[in-house]
Amino acid sequence: MTAPRADTPRKVFGRLSLPERSYVADALRTETVGGVLLLVAAVAALIWANIPALRDSYESVGHFHFGPGALGLNLSVEHWAADGLLAVFFFVAGIELKRELVAGDLKDPRAAALPVVAALCGMAVPALVYVLTNLTGGGGLGGWAVPTATDIAFALAVLAVIGTSLPSALRAFLLTLAVVDDLFAILIIAVFFTEGIDFAALGGAVVGLGLFWLLLRKGVRGWYVYVPLALVIWALMYNSGIHATIAGVAMGLMLRCSTREGEEHSPGEHIEHLVRPLSAGLAVPLFALFSAGVSVSGGALGDVFTKPETLGVVLGLVVGKTVGIFGGTWLTARFTRASLSEDLAWADVFAVASLAGIGFTVSLLIGELAFEGDVVLTDEVKAAVLTGSLIATALATVLLKVRNAKYRRMCEDEERDDDLDGIPDVYEEDDPAYHVRMAEIYDRKAAEHRRLAVEKAAEKAAARHGLAEVAGGAGEEDDRPA
Repeated sequence: MTAPRADTPRKVFGRLSLPERSYVADALRTETVGGVLLLVAAVAALIWANIPALRDSYESVGHFHFGPGALGLNLSVEHWAADGLLAVFFFVAGIELKRELVAGDLKDPRAAALPVVAALCGMAVPALVYVLTNLTGGGGLGGWAVPTATDIAFALAVLAVIGTSLPSALRAFLLTLAVVDDLFAILIIAVFFTEGIDFAALGGAVVGLGLFWLLLRKGVRGWYVYVPLALVIWALMYNSGIHATIAGVAMGLMLRCSTREGEEHSPGEHIEHLVRPLSAGLAVPLFALFSAGVSVSGGALGDVFTKPETLGVVLGLVVGKTVGIFGGTWLTARFTRASLSEDLAWADVFAVASLAGIGFTVSLLIGELAFEGDVVLTDEVKAAVLTGSLIATALATVLLKVRNAKYRRMCEDEERDDDLDGIPDVYEEDDPAYHVRMAEIYDRKAAEHRRLAVEKAAEKAAARHGLAEVAGGAGEEDDRPA
């Protein structure tokens, strides 16, 4: 065998390694269930906020305050959902990012370049589209960050609903893209939406994070140690003036996500497995329930396409996200001399890029921060996020449905396990033992077919012999005199 040349083109969206494929499948399964719950929560919020008899109760529940005021935590239900529950969501995002950096696609700088560049372009172009729309229309630039975020749970829920058998490589790209997207989104929140800082509270949060890191490095175990400490860190971060979700992503990044001798799973993966259902099944849907409830009417929907702020959000999500992610992916492949996997076409990448235009959870959060104090514009921007996400959903559905038959065949090939050893056959093609097993299977099948062939031949011969005897007997009967 000759060694591959150093300048051999690298494949974009090639087959995942078996461990990575298993991890992605588990993560996407939970996110898909959470996405369906997210859809249900969003629809429930819209119904609750738009039925006249229930509208007042929706506002009363959302604005109800509770919590220890002495600690600066007498917050409304809406704030508890946005600042508290979303910290759990970003905690999981932090673990995902750490795992990708030490054991996943981002570990290899060459492989990491694709989702990182795609995510950056997928945030920069929507922001640029928003800015250009508002400069042209005379609107404000405060909401430039609203269309920059992708909601992976919502996107996967759409995939589950339309039944598209998207290949695992594209699903993994979408998941990694969303992880990087979440990281940059939280940095945007920290840098651009922090007005005043209480350095005493921030110092306390930093000390708490240091203690959290030290306990992890010392191998201290027990939820009763880390959960109270995490709550203290979160409370201090909230009171510092920096968005409290930063505490979640910081603690997630501190967890060890590499395995040691004797470990089947790293502590980070184990904790993520425990917390992800809480994030996807409770935290994000409850946030959606108290954030997506905006009044919807013909006039309100018309305003979405006439006001520069809201039109910028819609165009940013639908056009900016698609063009940015597709363009970033194409440019990365072009300048790194990587070639697209033989089974895929650039149209598939464009379809996935349009799916990333579904911005919901973080977009709603940034919308609330960007237009804080302007209730009317905040609701209009939320309506724009919902409208843009709906248009992106329709566009992605059409584009993915066109190739659904191709995707289904690719998924069947990925899942085929003819030797029944629990490992897809495509991962064993270079293993001699696999081919020995397959030879034995085919030998057994061939022997069975030979046996059946002999039996069927004997049955046919016997049938012909019987017919011949019947025919012969009938002839003798006819020769007798009447």
